[in-house]
Amino acid sequence: MQEVTSVQRLSKRVAGLKPSGIRKFFDIAATMKDVISLGIGEPDFTTPKPILEAGIRSLQNGETHYTSNSGKIELRQGIAENLKRHYNAQYDPGAEIIATVGVSEALYLTFTAILEPGDEVIIPTPCFVSYQAEVILAGGVPVEVPARLENNFTVDPDDIRKAITPRTRVIFIGYPSNPTGAVAPRETLMEIAHIAEEHDLLVVSDEIYDRLVYDFEHVCFPTLDESLKRRTILLGGFSKDYAMTGWRIGYACGPEDIIKGLVRIHQYTIMSAPTTAQDAALEALNSGNPYVEAMVAEYDRRRRLLVSGLNRLGLRTFEPRGAFYTFPNIQASGMNDEDFAEKLLREEHVAVVPGNAFGPGGDGFARMCYATEYSKIEEALHRMEKFMTRYG
Repeated sequence: MQEVTSVQRLSKRVAGLKPSGIRKFFDIAATMKDVISLGIGEPDFTTPKPILEAGIRSLQNGETHYTSNSGKIELRQGIAENLKRHYNAQYDPGAEIIATVGVSEALYLTFTAILEPGDEVIIPTPCFVSYQAEVILAGGVPVEVPARLENNFTVDPDDIRKAITPRTRVIFIGYPSNPTGAVAPRETLMEIAHIAEEHDLLVVSDEIYDRLVYDFEHVCFPTLDESLKRRTILLGGFSKDYAMTGWRIGYACGPEDIIKGLVRIHQYTIMSAPTTAQDAALEALNSGNPYVEAMVAEYDRRRRLLVSGLNRLGLRTFEPRGAFYTFPNIQASGMNDEDFAEKLLREEHVAVVPGNAFGPGGDGFARMCYATEYSKIEEALHRMEKFMTRYG
């Protein structure tokens, strides 16, 4: 009998997905000692104590059961109040907000709910590795529009306009950006808003890093214009701002009819976001702001150290305005980004991610994360200086 391979058993959508370009270097680093990781995109801070204690209380009080499919109403009210306080965004917690298992699930729900087979989603790149994959898994077609260094990796609205076809359904944006640290200025976002209205397109805006900005304004996309709220799905969460990656809690906000669609998929696949995480997230909204501000100040200190150090080494780096990533041009090393990342890891035990892992526009760059302690960044720069002395 002919052997059936695993590829034959998988759907074409799944079999065709590219492995994450990030994972390879973490797997190598896991086999080595004394590695300084500038690769993983995760806060190095522990979740602030009041938030931890809220999670513990939740368990001790027996909050170990399912919640509403949409999430606890108290959490949804807290999310609505938080968005109104920071951005004057108006959302009905009863009908326009759903709590999800991180923004990753919110992405999955959103694209599954709004895309028909063959619908196109315009995605500025370089971008987080999940965006294109989630579109493909929902039956859509990602259309990548590279941003450029000369624009500080903010997408050019004219490039979005050129990418529109009769199959275009969605413009996707994600600012502050992983991997570049770019933050789109208000005027750029306004142009994107005009394009969406002109072509009657939906907009999905991933704003998971909204509070992590440095000397720059983060603009909450659906607040740009009253009409935008009716065509925008806003994604956010607690992982980055509040150092809660392992709690797996996020949310989506949007028009009632679309959120109903997300809830319908969510109830069949997840049921409800983790109850303990929901209670901790509510505490984060109520008491977490001083901790966020303290973490932002420390990230900013590290940011300035890493950016100045990379530029001094000839690894030309534009100044990131948000998130916790730098995206230096590594061409001065004489290598492509894959070779640069692998040699730097094997020879100097510094882990970074090659820029091409994040899509078109990332070739010749590397993502370096400054969510690691200051002294380790200093040592990483010392090791990179030795590396660049040999190759640069």
